[in-house]
Amino acid sequence: MNQDQLKLAVAQAALRHVPDGRIIGVGTGSTVDFFIDALATIRHRVRATVSSSQRSTERLRAHGFEVLDLNAVDNVPVYVDGADEIDPGGSMIKGGGGALTREKIIAEVAERFICIVDASKLVPRLGRFPLPVEVVPMARELVRRRLVALGGAPRLRDGFVTDNGNQILDVHGLSIDDPRALETQINQIPGVVTVGLFAHRGADLALVGSAEGIDARSFG
Repeated sequence: MNQDQLKLAVAQAALRHVPDGRIIGVGTGSTVDFFIDALATIRHRVRATVSSSQRSTERLRAHGFEVLDLNAVDNVPVYVDGADEIDPGGSMIKGGGGALTREKIIAEVAERFICIVDASKLVPRLGRFPLPVEVVPMARELVRRRLVALGGAPRLRDGFVTDNGNQILDVHGLSIDDPRALETQINQIPGVVTVGLFAHRGADLALVGSAEGIDARSFG
């Protein structure tokens, strides 16, 4: 199976975790695109959605889904999203698509976070994928210096502006032994909006696609 076929397989597997008549949280990225298309096959069972990006919102609306503002929602039973990396404890690096802040907000609201990935995203330790950090533009150089002091090599994501109007520094060269501690440390830097470490609120369940099939991994 090629990578797109694996993404399709995990997207379809995630449908089994969609409760009837509820509001579903939907993430961002190429694997989530497959999930949105699969979700359209059971659109009659979905009351409405909340979305982590303009990209996903447009795709959902094209399929006829109602997309609600999160402020109007009291409860999100399930949030489905991908990851750039996921470790054996369910901690993740996310934000390759630039939607990390809204993804983290919906993940915090959700009762259950289901991560859908192909097996290439499984790593023994986070850090091979550059760590995205969303920053307020005026604080970019301050944050860059602090990230260098932590041992990273931050690079501005040229020509990219988040849906929130901010910039992203992609931090190369980090070896992340304690994802929770590093998440807290980076979030304390003035000017950081969000770091793309999802450790304090990691995945509850990962659906991992490989040539052997779908492996369901529970955490916590």
